[in-house]
Amino acid sequence: MVLVSGSGTNLQALLDAAADDAFGAAVVAVGADRDGIEGLARAERAAVPTFVVRVGDHATRAAWDAALAARIAEYKPDLVVSAGFMKILGPSVLDAWPVVNTHPALLPAFPGAHAVHDALAYGVRVTGCTVHLVDAGVDTGPVIAQEAVAVRDEDDEASLHERIKTVERRLLVEVVGRLAREGWHTRGRRVRFGRVAQPGDTTQEEHP
Repeated sequence: MVLVSGSGTNLQALLDAAADDAFGAAVVAVGADRDGIEGLARAERAAVPTFVVRVGDHATRAAWDAALAARIAEYKPDLVVSAGFMKILGPSVLDAWPVVNTHPALLPAFPGAHAVHDALAYGVRVTGCTVHLVDAGVDTGPVIAQEAVAVRDEDDEASLHERIKTVERRLLVEVVGRLAREGWHTRGRRVRFGRVAQPGDTTQEEHP
């Protein structure tokens, strides 16, 4: 299951990867928080079911989160991927499924919606992208994988973000494929691929 809010380039990378049976995962549905976006069109072209759950159609964010969880549950996913989904998920979703997100910085540095701008403003020479599990905070979940991207002297926000997104798409596909094929386990904030865990670890099998 993939959630989108915009153009869906990360979604397209997942759809392309899932076309190969060796990838080990399929996109069972695509959900969005608004109509008329390219991400939904990409799913429809790939014959993947879609749905929209708008925040404005619900009295509270909790009600929206519950409605979103109900729609996700219809497709019985093992994993939810937030691929450019620009809404904070609540407990109705997060308590029911493991959720994977990408972020255009090397967390915990530069969390939030303006990560690329913030990294440039700070003057870092290296930034990158992070694939992480989602928790109740903003970009605070356990890190699964990261990759660095050098900041060039001539970079502006657009050029740097485009290079990060290229790495981000590849890293997301790699992580989702490995999670599907190998499973994972966690201990504290450490996420490891594979179903062989030590006492005290949380394994994939304990997730719905």
